[in-house]
Amino acid sequence: MKTREWAGLALTGLSALAMMAAIYAALVYAPTERVMGALQRIFYFHVPVAVVAFLSFGVSFVASIGYLARGGRRWDQVAYAAAEIGEVFASLVILTGMMWARAAWNTWWTWDPRLTTTLVLWLIYAGYLILRGSVEDEIRRARYSAVVAILGFLDVPVVFMAIRWWRTIHPVVFDSSGVNLEPAMLSAFLISLAAFVILYVALLLARVRQESLADEVEFLRRRVQ
Repeated sequence: MKTREWAGLALTGLSALAMMAAIYAALVYAPTERVMGALQRIFYFHVPVAVVAFLSFGVSFVASIGYLARGGRRWDQVAYAAAEIGEVFASLVILTGMMWARAAWNTWWTWDPRLTTTLVLWLIYAGYLILRGSVEDEIRRARYSAVVAILGFLDVPVVFMAIRWWRTIHPVVFDSSGVNLEPAMLSAFLISLAAFVILYVALLLARVRQESLADEVEFLRRRVQ
């Protein structure tokens, strides 16, 4: 087994351990919030998932710029893998947010600025994935996709700043004065965030590796023909 494969297995194992630690920190270690009660524990998954979604779209943004500037299949592979994983995490953000909204505000959805801009972000990258599957020419597909990923990322700071720019039902947890969390809650959040970041890195490396193997298979298929 190659060193890269061993590293992938080690990272996967670390991710599993980190996720177990995150579950314990969120459900057991963190104290119960006085107003929202046990419902607040969704926070330890909802926010880290959102951070990772933004991170993933950021990776796709940088890789897309790299592709347009320098070319190369690897840039496109990373951009595609990151956008795909980011869309999965963005879906989890919306789903966990809807669960929170239903319990906290008695509605599954409201056209709150944060929710609306997040949905727009999800739709942009859904369009990105549709584009990837509809353009057959590899070069054109990569170029068009890179442009969409770059433009789509512009919505990420809008989503982040929505609760600061407009009136919204979302509370501001992180502001210029610090973090509005008790020490134990902050520790649980950081553990969960670290776990999801490790999981993301493991998924990204595996997905890029899968794309590379697919290219090798296609190359061999063409040679046989």
